[in-house]
Amino acid sequence: MTAPLPDDVRDLLAAVLEAIDLPHPATTGGSEVHDRLLATRTVHARIALRALLDPGPDLGPAWTAKYLRERLAEHPVTGYVTADQAHAALEAGATWSEAVALPAGEDQ
Repeated sequence: MTAPLPDDVRDLLAAVLEAIDLPHPATTGGSEVHDRLLATRTVHARIALRALLDPGPDLGPAWTAKYLRERLAEHPVTGYVTADQAHAALEAGATWSEAVALPAGEDQ
């Protein structure tokens, strides 16, 4: 039986998952935005993990999780329609074109 993870470590792992667990785009056109966001957010997750694991000042997992979430907030998951959003719009009666159109103000 494994010991449960400390809360601050679980929080950091959850933040890393938030960084890399982006919803799939509904169209290939959304893939470019998705991939760019994923790459940027992955770099921030890598920096956070390196800060915790590499030699140097140890600010701890709680601080690192907070830092990572602040960086992720600078790169929100916007700019493309997700597959789930498109399916929901289709179920609500939208056409395919309507379902995959970005909301006003969200430029690709």
